[in-house]
Amino acid sequence: MGRGDPMILAVNPGSTSTKVALYEGEDCVFEESVQHSVEELSRFGSFSEQYEYRKGLIIDALNRRGYGLEQIAAVVGRGGLLRPLEGGTYSVNDAMIYDCLNRPMRQHACNLGAPIANEIARQASVPAYVVDPPCVDEFDDIARVSGLPEIPRESLLHALNLKAVARRAANDLGRKYEDLNLVVVHLGGGFSITAHRKGRMVDGSDASSSGAFAPERAGDLPAMGLINMCFSGKYTHKEMQQKMMGKGGLVAHLGTNSGMEVERRIQAGDKRAELVYRAMAYQVAKWIGQMAVVLDGVVDAIVIGGGLAHSRLFIGWIREKTEWIAPVIVYPGSDEMKALALGALRVLRGEERAKQYVSASPIPGVASAD
Repeated sequence: MGRGDPMILAVNPGSTSTKVALYEGEDCVFEESVQHSVEELSRFGSFSEQYEYRKGLIIDALNRRGYGLEQIAAVVGRGGLLRPLEGGTYSVNDAMIYDCLNRPMRQHACNLGAPIANEIARQASVPAYVVDPPCVDEFDDIARVSGLPEIPRESLLHALNLKAVARRAANDLGRKYEDLNLVVVHLGGGFSITAHRKGRMVDGSDASSSGAFAPERAGDLPAMGLINMCFSGKYTHKEMQQKMMGKGGLVAHLGTNSGMEVERRIQAGDKRAELVYRAMAYQVAKWIGQMAVVLDGVVDAIVIGGGLAHSRLFIGWIREKTEWIAPVIVYPGSDEMKALALGALRVLRGEERAKQYVSASPIPGVASAD
């Protein structure tokens, strides 16, 4: 650690965990992740109701490690599902907080990242930032067109980790991210499977409602069957949203969002668990193939990150079906916390200017930044 390097607190509320890390410059002082079961979070009616609970976990982690708010130079949070934005580091402002809590594009725990970071930063009298939020949109126009003009395809991805592991892979390959064609995959509670052409994410699956099914996501579904379920009278609008995001995928099939639990069942001889787990890997591989087509078959590497990348079994099934496309590079876990800290550090060092968030529509009583 360099003497005088600023201390940066990074916070990342996800669908299955709350992560907190403290960085001194580029070096991690500590990182902690609190896992949340489906049962634990089900006592909250919405993600916004988890605000105080998750903020308390972050402050507790900092205190237990013996650090105080007076030592922190900035707080950086995972960005929310806001309007489409270009990549980069953004200052948290009132308009961003309002949109995160009151009118996000989708309901997800990441919408708490900016509000929590802002409140902790306010107490510490330091700036708050978000970096590469999930709404980063670099899609080619052709990727936006769906079969219905009323429903264009949207860029809703795990942009922070996707960008971070893409740059890490480029560094390991001795190349620049901007010079490579990559298929980049994030495997968490939801999945993002994306095509990166010369430093831009030009296409990808919607992490909330398309692509491969995931531990908590239904992913692509037969459309007519979904329509019939919506109009069956058995489910409310909210219940159908929960089936797509939160109670779909492994949760729907096997009652758990834990890959480790599914693998324990497979080892115990559970054939149903094996079929569902294989099918999830099969769908990831199919989407990797689609992204290779987007890149015209010119793929320098397939890069896989996220929590489920720790599973040799799951990754092995994906390798079997995709290594003929390009070498598969796996970074188990997540680079998201370091990516958050580095984004804030670039601003603190004057290497990059923080961008200002402007809401897509007026907010009564809240001034939008220019």
